[in-house]
Amino acid sequence: MDDTASLLALADRMLWVTALVAAPVLLASLAVGLVVGIVQAATSVNEQTLTFVPKLAVIALVLVVFGASMLGLVGDFMNEIFQQIAETGR
Repeated sequence: MDDTASLLALADRMLWVTALVAAPVLLASLAVGLVVGIVQAATSVNEQTLTFVPKLAVIALVLVVFGASMLGLVGDFMNEIFQQIAETGR
């Protein structure tokens, strides 16, 4: 029973880490897409490739700004997993 509880706690933590790592990129992409969509609707410019470049630039900027903290979060989670594997093996 203890193994099941620790496995479920680990799965819960994994989902939270995934959400925290993906959220900045997804929210920035959503915001840029919304702004570009509003501008396209207001100006009647319906170019499909117009949304690609701003999204790419903003995603690159978000990864530069938040990349270290995102990688640190994933690294801490990886260390936690390896510690639990070592404790289980004892």
